[in-house]
Amino acid sequence: MKISVRIPATSANLGPGFDCIGLALDLWNEFELTLASANTTNDLKQVEMSVDIIGEGAGRLPRTKAHLVAQVLLKELEHMHCPVPTAMHLVCRNNVPAGSGLGSSSTAVLGGLMLAAGVREIREQGLGIKDSGNAQSSPSPEILNRAIELEGHGDNVAPAYLGGMIVVSPKSGQASGGTGGSAYLTHRVNIKPQKVVVCVPDFHFLTSTARAAVPQQFSRSDMIFNIGRAMLVVEALRDADYDLLGQAMDDRLHEPYRLPLIPGAVAAKAAALAHGAAAVTLSGAGPGLIAFATADHDAIGAALVNAFAEAKLPARYWVLNTLEHGATTIFSDS
Repeated sequence: MKISVRIPATSANLGPGFDCIGLALDLWNEFELTLASANTTNDLKQVEMSVDIIGEGAGRLPRTKAHLVAQVLLKELEHMHCPVPTAMHLVCRNNVPAGSGLGSSSTAVLGGLMLAAGVREIREQGLGIKDSGNAQSSPSPEILNRAIELEGHGDNVAPAYLGGMIVVSPKSGQASGGTGGSAYLTHRVNIKPQKVVVCVPDFHFLTSTARAAVPQQFSRSDMIFNIGRAMLVVEALRDADYDLLGQAMDDRLHEPYRLPLIPGAVAAKAAALAHGAAAVTLSGAGPGLIAFATADHDAIGAALVNAFAEAKLPARYWVLNTLEHGATTIFSDS
């Protein structure tokens, strides 16, 4: 029996929507788990797991239980008190570059949780219940809660899991997930299909470094500025109003502190705007940038790459569609 999950990349923050807004993009990681043994155990030390990695990170990500997907999968099965198959094989087909600001870690956390949920479903209902190609029909609040708890960034996790553009915020009095319903307010904002340019320089920019760069306190005027701009960004993307987006995509809470830490990023943002982008901002915490435009996407991508090259950083770009749908699970017999 095999369980496969597909999870898209995301771009979080979207300028002033710091930690609250994220967008699913048509670039995917796929994780396939083969239950290689019908025998089960409750002792994780007895589990044999091999990991193959294809694509991004193939030369440096661990091929053992230390892989993040495997870690989350095993810990979640233990958390659910679900017997674990004694032998499993995990294949990771990665198209989302790690450490890029495109939510790679969110795909891994969600992948582990969704695979664990699939294993539990098979164990509870039998190995023969699933037809090949049967995709997950409805999102699970439990998986969403757990993913936000483990990954820590709801603005990446929610759009990756649910698809679309999602505004996410903890419910009043709650800062972490629970059971019996969602601990987070998540709202899909229906937007017109759009194309974006994402450019990722070859720069190791730790999330911890990006977080440490952001002040712990802000002035009232900066908070008011960001609240208003975030609302305008949502409205601009809803209608694909790029004139409004160009005016609204400004931030005072994180980008002014992070962008200068990435060599060439300030110049790259200016170059993209000069080549026709309506708005450019950090994707997540960076180092990637996301540019919104109605045309000339490849020219904008090339301008971004060239600007990073001037700073001695190689970079790549993708032209990606926004997505209405998110992660899926598929069961098969072989």
